[in-house]
Amino acid sequence: MSHIEDSENQSVNPTSAEHFNQLVERVISRRGVMKSGLGLGAFAFLGGSLAGCNSSDPVPEAPIAPPTTPAAPLINFKAVAAGSGDTIVVPEGYQAEIMAPWGTPLVKGAPAWKPDGSNSGADQALQVGDNHDGMHFFPISANSSTEGLLVMNHEYINPEYFYAYEAGQTDVFGTWTLDKVRKAQHAHGVSVIHIKKDSAGKWQIVADSAYNRRIHGNTPMTITGPAAGHALMKTSADPFGSFVYGTLNNCGNGHTPWGTYLTCEENFNGYFGTTVAGATRTPLMNRYGLSSGLSGYRWEQFDTRFDWAKEPNESNRFGWMVEIDPFDPTSTPKKRTALGRIKHENSAYALANDNRVVVYMGDDQVNEFVYKFVSDGKYDAANPNANRNLLDSGKLYVAKFNDGATKGDSMGTGEWVLLDKVANAALAADANFPDQATVLINTRQAGTVVGATPMDRPEWVTVHPTTKEVYLTLTNNSGRSAANVNDANPRAANIYGQIIRWREAGGDAAALTFEWDHFVLAGNPKASPLVSNGSGNINADNTFNSPDGLAFDPEGRLWIQTDGSFANTGGYATQGNNQMLIGDPKTKEIRRFLVGPAGCEVTGITFAPDMKTVWVNIQHPGEYGSHPNRPTVPAGTSADVYALQNPLAFSKWPDAAGGRPRSATVVITKKDGGKIGS
Repeated sequence: MSHIEDSENQSVNPTSAEHFNQLVERVISRRGVMKSGLGLGAFAFLGGSLAGCNSSDPVPEAPIAPPTTPAAPLINFKAVAAGSGDTIVVPEGYQAEIMAPWGTPLVKGAPAWKPDGSNSGADQALQVGDNHDGMHFFPISANSSTEGLLVMNHEYINPEYFYAYEAGQTDVFGTWTLDKVRKAQHAHGVSVIHIKKDSAGKWQIVADSAYNRRIHGNTPMTITGPAAGHALMKTSADPFGSFVYGTLNNCGNGHTPWGTYLTCEENFNGYFGTTVAGATRTPLMNRYGLSSGLSGYRWEQFDTRFDWAKEPNESNRFGWMVEIDPFDPTSTPKKRTALGRIKHENSAYALANDNRVVVYMGDDQVNEFVYKFVSDGKYDAANPNANRNLLDSGKLYVAKFNDGATKGDSMGTGEWVLLDKVANAALAADANFPDQATVLINTRQAGTVVGATPMDRPEWVTVHPTTKEVYLTLTNNSGRSAANVNDANPRAANIYGQIIRWREAGGDAAALTFEWDHFVLAGNPKASPLVSNGSGNINADNTFNSPDGLAFDPEGRLWIQTDGSFANTGGYATQGNNQMLIGDPKTKEIRRFLVGPAGCEVTGITFAPDMKTVWVNIQHPGEYGSHPNRPTVPAGTSADVYALQNPLAFSKWPDAAGGRPRSATVVITKKDGGKIGS
């Protein structure tokens, strides 16, 4: 989530379709599982339990099974308590170490980090970027758990900590220069970091490795797929519509079975504004939320490609899924337009029964949609080179989440609607979509036209490693009205969020229908005043709000990361800082594993193959907001400028010697060297 352009909570979708929240409210109030008509498929989907989200409902007796040896519990650690401190808290028997904070020298020749924030734009291009987000560990060789490439996203910057303070400045930008613009652009994107365990078993960055690489807002990239070369993709610098500089607002991530990394461009709209008085935005610009005047980052004042009045198509070249080969430092990243242009949060793949590649995606803004891409070609594990362009050709679908036979039972059915100019009658009849490339460039509006279900901020999606069930975080939607709730999005003024899951028909990821239910409705039984208890698996010991990051580990644990309010009062009383929890998909138990430092978001997660290391990112520590430990800002001084003057006032994480709060990666291991969760 961007500090400057916090647009995810503001709807730009004019749709009148029934909201998924409306579905969920009825689910809470009226259970009726046995009447739903979903049958044994739904029973299996729920892990053999018909209790659903309301744990007080009676559960029918099951036939007595022969005695078996109890399996080891999937969740096997002592939960940590919520808190509002300025440190990392992990369970007893675990340890957390810091790796690769913002500004760490990475590429050969990179200068040292300067704690006063005075590193230049050229310096930043060689250093680890800011606001770490999604990431993935690629073993250096098959299943290595001692060496590999840690590839991570850098989403945005916090200007109040990003630049050096200038005496007398009255805003966070100070004397605005092209070098400051370049420094910010170079802090975005991706870092490829070669890491290896040392003789003491500690993970270290391999200095001067040829694999170490920075990909940022000015890195050359190729535009591929159906939208490449289209008129809406052409600019004065690129009359062919096939080449673009940079990737921005890199939020969550994905990866492919052929060993490439997918970085997701989310709130790209926040970088585009205009210096031209009286200029008018197009409907396409409005649908994606471009600013009517200056942008929050002000890049357009020195880099005219970010001025939409001067370069009206430049913004169309962002909002894509970008594929990167981490093992080839000379490779050119590719923007894969067949997967659609949205505010991509993350992606997760599954293989269809016939080995076509399926990619699930959420569009991170309130009242936006859920998508999946199904490749035309099939994955061939024996021929890696044949897989390299599978993401350039396929079918893009958007989801409709329908009620089941009984409304209000927290489960239902769904369908995938094809976004195709020829095959979809609604799009074929709509003159605003003259060709398939326009459908992909304006994916959001295409979803609206075909009647997709507006959701409560669709964010991270993940696929269970064995069952292929798909889980998705719906972070929150405080603006949803009571008239627009539905079974999938059941609560008006939803400040807590929920996690939804679905099972494709026949267990085939390429299927066109599915069954869904809720894994959890977040809530707070300790809120004052009470807003919502949440579902039956929420209690005073695991209460949280705003689920965001989400991932299954190889053993089937569901890791849940939050990016919400840390006010610790009112509706958020006792919830403390943002946190990470673990859920059991079958029992629905949820237990808190980690609490982050003051003002942070907990985001991004990846695992070593042996499950003895888990990497987690801490983003924007010190974002003060309504934190209970926020210092008093002197009258007449803005909080941003005060933070710039006193960068350690709001957070000293990860260490005071760094001079200011810095995003960083946390390396978590067990003290006894055992497997995480064991």
